[in-house]
Amino acid sequence: MLNKYEVVIGLEVHVELKTKSKIFCGCSTVFGAKPNTQCCPICMGFPGTLPVLNETVVDYAIKAGLATHCDITRIGKQDRKNYFYPDLPKAYQISQYDLPLCKEGFVDISIQGKDKRIGITRIHIEEDAGKLMHDLNEGTMIDYNRCGVPLVEIVSEPDMRSADEAIAYLKKLRSILLYTEISDCKLNEGSFRCDVNLSVRKKGEPEFGTRTEMKNLNSFAFIKNAIEHETKRQIKAVESGELIVQETRRWDAIKGESYSMRTKEDAHDYRYFPDPDLATIVISEDKLNQIQSELPILPDERKKTYIEKYALAADAAEQLTAQKQLSDYFEMGVAHVKTPSILANLMMTDIFKSSCGDEDEMNFKISPESLAEIVGGIEEGTLNPALAKKAMGYLMEEEGSVEMILKKYDLEVLKDIERLTKEGEAILEEHPRIVKDFLGGKAKAMGAFMGQMMKRTQGKADPEQTEKVFKDIVDKLR
Repeated sequence: MLNKYEVVIGLEVHVELKTKSKIFCGCSTVFGAKPNTQCCPICMGFPGTLPVLNETVVDYAIKAGLATHCDITRIGKQDRKNYFYPDLPKAYQISQYDLPLCKEGFVDISIQGKDKRIGITRIHIEEDAGKLMHDLNEGTMIDYNRCGVPLVEIVSEPDMRSADEAIAYLKKLRSILLYTEISDCKLNEGSFRCDVNLSVRKKGEPEFGTRTEMKNLNSFAFIKNAIEHETKRQIKAVESGELIVQETRRWDAIKGESYSMRTKEDAHDYRYFPDPDLATIVISEDKLNQIQSELPILPDERKKTYIEKYALAADAAEQLTAQKQLSDYFEMGVAHVKTPSILANLMMTDIFKSSCGDEDEMNFKISPESLAEIVGGIEEGTLNPALAKKAMGYLMEEEGSVEMILKKYDLEVLKDIERLTKEGEAILEEHPRIVKDFLGGKAKAMGAFMGQMMKRTQGKADPEQTEKVFKDIVDKLR
């Protein structure tokens, strides 16, 4: 059944901006404070209070738009989106309706070596709502600290056709935002989360099916699982003759399934109208040029440089530029090496990745200069990749220079002909068949000898010298 259908996915990504104060008042935005200690009459919407727009919020939103190739709305406004929910004390949210700050942009992704462009419909600013906390004993409690925390909502076109494409888009978008430094994009703190709009249709059909929306997913694994589950659920429903209802659903990560929360509203249900308490947003040419000049070199541009200047494979360049901290680390290290590809390969090993911390907060245990020194050892032939990984492991666990670690654990490549010859003779005495196979023309005999030599020398034997020793010993035995 899956082969008969096509899934259509659009994403609404909510990104909390890294401002010190909220969007319309001076309350702190610091995460993790005691409940209801970072709110005031303005962000709680008390009668008689007036919001004042935080200019940095506008600057950050424009920066996000420019980084994703959007057109910028020069004269805009803010609107009231009316609905009642307990974590929204005003019973409306200040957002943007018909004049978003940014529109008609795109993000390029790469899936299995194929490039694809995902359209961005709009990026608009709005205030976050509070947070409901459900307790079986205490009931439902509300923390209003998050009320008024500034957001940008980034709405994609329905251009994605698989969970993998959706995850690739989210990771690329998150990478771009981290490069611009407008948000910390911490998934575990909810500052980067998304709603998944999903429908299915039979392959070849021009019309979209009825979509559902899954709310507030803040884990790439949850998003992938939710998309795959909802795709199967909708296909099964369509195949059995059931009508898909436009609704909001909630993903239960523990049970691995979604369930209906409420019917999905349309724009007219929110009764949008311009907020009468807020002035028109006017973006001058000078302001636009200033923000444009503040943009850093973004992931796609760095990726292109890594391919053209450092001769890295596209896949390696994609991985290294996915996170700004990782890319910055590479650039600090590559200044000290002759062979960038060796540095890139070491940075993509599991042992290096284990030193980086998590994707929200990278904390390298090896300095880029030390890793560059290890690369230098490989370039000079005093280290091989296996020994380099061992050295990296020791550098993560204890203080000391690369030179000290290499001497302490005797990690240099073994090139001593006398030592290798002694080991080689012992190997062939224990495994006489290796000589017989080699003389019989079997190429694998050399590999067998090399494997035994590496085993006896803990991976330190120099391959070139080992091959020479083997041939010299065999010549004497002919």
